Amino acid sequence: MERIEEKCAIAKNSSAANFSFFLGASNENLEDVKSADPTKIAGVKVFMGSSTGNMLVDEEKVLEGIFKNSPTIIATHCEDTPTILANEELARKEFGEDIPFSEHGNIRSREACLKSSSMAVELAKQENAKLHVLHITTKEELNLFEAGHDRITAEACVHHLWFEELSYSTLGSLIKCNPAIKKACDRDAIRKAVADGRISILATDHAPHTWDEKQGTYFNAPSGLPLIQHTLLLMLEMCEQKCFTIETIVERSCHAPAKLFQIMDRGFLREGYWADIVIVDPSQNTSVKNSELFSKCQWSPFPHMTFTNSIDTTIVSGEIAYQNGKINSTCRGERVEFSGQRR
Repeated sequence: MERIEEKCAIAKNSSAANFSFFLGASNENLEDVKSADPTKIAGVKVFMGSSTGNMLVDEEKVLEGIFKNSPTIIATHCEDTPTILANEELARKEFGEDIPFSEHGNIRSREACLKSSSMAVELAKQENAKLHVLHITTKEELNLFEAGHDRITAEACVHHLWFEELSYSTLGSLIKCNPAIKKACDRDAIRKAVADGRISILATDHAPHTWDEKQGTYFNAPSGLPLIQHTLLLMLEMCEQKCFTIETIVERSCHAPAKLFQIMDRGFLREGYWADIVIVDPSQNTSVKNSELFSKCQWSPFPHMTFTNSIDTTIVSGEIAYQNGKINSTCRGERVEFSGQRR
């Protein structure tokens, strides 16, 4: 919790957006999870699959302890590490070290995702925990969730709703991410689940590795991509394609997160609530140009794309944070507050 406060102090001085953080679980910090203040964190993040540093949680007793004792919602990244490692060895035997990026979805496979997410759901039911499964990527996983369920929920990231395996042929390492982008049938099934409510939240997984880092070979290029700047525009593009409605976008990206994480006084346009508002201009297009990117990595997974809409103004906690194509350098977001009854 001390590290959470350190991160919030950094964000308070530098973030133009509102902010909060997950408490990251590990095999070593179960007692920290048990004693965490649920009003101070977005939730407990559990990597039930390979991650950076020591954040892989793969000890059965620790997992059971987290699901039994977490004082707040548990958010899981679900991929089964032994399955991934076995797939990596098979790929090495076939391709050597020159593995094509199109193999990423086979290495970080649908079986690895389903095995891990099924375990998370089973644990949540066993311990009556509140579970949110992050970044769903396969059609099979969707069978684990029901529309309207308030204790076991799932989210989709916009890149998994937009790209599919054929995209590797043109974008390669730029769309290498974990969990991996998979087949068109998976993308289409997830879009349908967003529309019918089995996927209750739309999100992003912003990981802005540098251009040079992304030029490495398969095992050397890090996973992740910059997305925040174009997230809403991408959602609106799918709305233009009749994947889902504007009302669905507002529900899945504003209302549902506020309700799920029990965020205080945000997520709705209501008197007395904080004014967090995005004004969209549907009469103006937005062309993606490297010279107009805000992420420090200065590249985008949407090169040369033109979005149908544009962002006119963004208001953060009552202040104009973005307007006329520029971020207000003096605007600072607020730390998000949570209700204490979140188990």
